[in-house]
Amino acid sequence: MQTHIVKGADGINLHAREWGRPAGIPILLIHGWSQSHLSWSKQCDELGQRGYRVVALDLRGHGMSDAPLQADQYIDGNKWADDIAAVIDQVALDKPILVGWSYGGYVVLDYVHKYGQDKIAGINFVAAAVILGKKASGPLIGPGFLENAPGACHPDLPTNIAAIRGLLRACVAKPIDRDDFEVMLAHNMVVHPQVRGFLLQRELDFTPVLEGIKVPVLATHGRSDIVVLPAMTEHILEHCDGARVSWFDDVGHAPFIEEPERFNRELIAFAERANG
Repeated sequence: MQTHIVKGADGINLHAREWGRPAGIPILLIHGWSQSHLSWSKQCDELGQRGYRVVALDLRGHGMSDAPLQADQYIDGNKWADDIAAVIDQVALDKPILVGWSYGGYVVLDYVHKYGQDKIAGINFVAAAVILGKKASGPLIGPGFLENAPGACHPDLPTNIAAIRGLLRACVAKPIDRDDFEVMLAHNMVVHPQVRGFLLQRELDFTPVLEGIKVPVLATHGRSDIVVLPAMTEHILEHCDGARVSWFDDVGHAPFIEEPERFNRELIAFAERANG
């Protein structure tokens, strides 16, 4: 494993970690709201050992990346797009697979909207959100998020901790290892509540961008997800021509944690197909 410091938009330092073979098919893992590269712990080592070049970054405001406390650093889609472009260029990823979980779906589409698809080989949307705002809350984004997000953005620490614990419990439908939950709680609490709030100030509808995607797309989603509802993936399938779907029965918002062996197997198959 090696680490990278990438200069993102406005000179923000982005932390990224790399595993695997430099000549392997590159896979860029993009985490969700209030998470970090540690979300992908069950993917990085295994896929790296199998010869893939795996890079997982901390988005701005998260993990070990810089976290400015100005709203304009998070509500401007160009900054998210520029951050992903910076990782691809500065880490020298040759046509990576972009894997976007949850809020990472917005980040992937920010990138595609600004930079197009010429420098990527495919997209894996993982319980990914593509619409944000009033029309998404309820029909597309569920109670697991809506009931916990206000507290997670609150400056009062006990309120904040309770909300993040509630959100993380809502993320999984199957019991997970206690150590895994403790790590999730720890790296979620690193994120400043103001940053969480800034991310939710955006009003987004990436439907037109979905309709223009030509690279291979795999949508992965748990049928028991109460954070980003399965209806969000149905929307992706309706508007992204040629997208394939993999539904995980009895799985919640984190299929890569709840069923990592199947998730990794399907991601590898998708990466091979997209680079075939």
